[in-house]
Amino acid sequence: MPTVSVKRELLFQALGRRYTDEEFDELCFQFGLELDEITSEKDIISKEQGGGKAEGASDIILYKIDVPANRYDLLCLEGLVRGLQVFKERIKAPRYKRIMPANGGVQRLIITEETAQVRPHAVAAVLRNITFSKDRYDSFIDLQEKLHQNICRKRALVAIGTHDLDTISGPFTYTARPPSEIRFKPLNQSKEYTASEIMDLYRTDSQLKHYLHIIENKPLYPVIYDSNGVVLSMPPIINGNHTKITLNTRNVFVECTATDITKAKIVLDILVTMFSEYCEKQFTVEAAEVTYHNGRTCIYPELAYRREKVKPDLINKKIGISEKPSSLAKLLTRMCLKSHVTGSGNNIEIEIPPTRADIIHACDIIEDAAIAYGYNNIQMTIPKTYTIANQFPLNKLTELLRQDLAAAGFTEALTFALCSQEDIADKLGVDISSTKAVHIANPKTAEFQVARTSLLPGLLKTIAANRKMPLPLKLFEISDIVIKDSTKDVGARNQRNLCAIYYNKNPGFEVIHGLLDRVMQLLAVPPSKASGYLIRAAEDSAFFPGRCAEIFAKGQSIGKLGVFHPDVITKFELTMPCSALEINIEPFL
Repeated sequence: MPTVSVKRELLFQALGRRYTDEEFDELCFQFGLELDEITSEKDIISKEQGGGKAEGASDIILYKIDVPANRYDLLCLEGLVRGLQVFKERIKAPRYKRIMPANGGVQRLIITEETAQVRPHAVAAVLRNITFSKDRYDSFIDLQEKLHQNICRKRALVAIGTHDLDTISGPFTYTARPPSEIRFKPLNQSKEYTASEIMDLYRTDSQLKHYLHIIENKPLYPVIYDSNGVVLSMPPIINGNHTKITLNTRNVFVECTATDITKAKIVLDILVTMFSEYCEKQFTVEAAEVTYHNGRTCIYPELAYRREKVKPDLINKKIGISEKPSSLAKLLTRMCLKSHVTGSGNNIEIEIPPTRADIIHACDIIEDAAIAYGYNNIQMTIPKTYTIANQFPLNKLTELLRQDLAAAGFTEALTFALCSQEDIADKLGVDISSTKAVHIANPKTAEFQVARTSLLPGLLKTIAANRKMPLPLKLFEISDIVIKDSTKDVGARNQRNLCAIYYNKNPGFEVIHGLLDRVMQLLAVPPSKASGYLIRAAEDSAFFPGRCAEIFAKGQSIGKLGVFHPDVITKFELTMPCSALEINIEPFL
């Protein structure tokens, strides 16, 4: 959940009345939000960096409010106040309008063919005759950062650029060029740099270094020029200093470059609707024309209103209430969804504004009706359908085995379901392509690159982290592994495995073998070739030659046991012999 920090006094001033902290907490709950923390800049610095660093910091009280991740219209003070005022029926939801410039000179953004290799889409708009104050300016910058971290996926999908329109002249050109050919003065810098030098400059910047990877390996970098060759920005990294917005800026040119055009439209709509409140003509946004290299022309922002119809009976049924259609329409109107009853009361027509990109299905509308009605006002009832709950057989078997393995002297461990490629391949002496591992498309760290295909690496790492504990170390885990399976609709399946490890000065193969016999005894599987279980000598790169066996039960291979190869022991930073057992328990259901 994103957290929005707002100054308490500024918030109350905008709301037109004061609240106690308890009253505002209750108001947030009624509106579907949560007042997470009441703090100040001084308290935040004191907690994070110590009391000494907090000297001179502001004592102004801040409300930290948790906002649903898809409510982009509530990520700034302006949207928050607007939403609460409409909810409390103090104002009506504003009507956002796209207007063409009076003199007909619409601002144009031309997209060249080269951008297709990096960021192929762009949208634009103009906030005309806007008035900034210090607080408004800070909110304007903060909303852009919130959008970048949220819907823009840290600028990977969309990057926002805002510019003082009076310092540049259109038409503007969005193109892509080799880094050596791009040269400009970045925001808040005193001299010009080439694009390559800019990348090096920000490699140690605490904020911008996180975005460099998006384009640094591309042969061409995206860049926006005005008609005089002035650089507006090099998205998604940095704007040019020439177009820097100040408190004196009166006209703002907004551009969003993107790899996802739908997200770009949403971001532009949110940004301009929130701050069109400060334009001379309130809630109006001046259009801009975007021309693609193939000649296609689009006018932005769209600011599109759309209509949906939902049956009152469906809303009442899903929430568990019995309100009249007119009452339901009023509830939805309080959530900035202007509604009215149509026909003979069989339908409610809802107008969805451009600020509510989170409304996708009827269930989203029903959720807003439930919030406006008040979750605490919904009467609790006993379900009319009687069912008897049962534990899944696989989970029941898992619980029974856990208790008996613990009784056998083994300690249960719970390890991560994700691991590195090295853990399941290199360290166990196998090739990653032979593991049938499911790879994470965008891993955040090298530690979590794939879904585990074995429980062994997790337990070995647990032992490595507890080497100083008294010997022997006897661990077990019964959890799911993930294996690629083309027969499944998602391309993979879960498999419940049992794994146990014995770590001591001697290998302890007999201990692991004895544990296998005990497990089979509990599962009522006798040692027999025909209908029971048996072990056969096998070879596995993870185990010492001649000290590995494959386990068969009910006519199929269910796993292996053995003494680990010294290379495996070394790679997991262990110093003593280790024996292990891993079997699939699903055949015993």
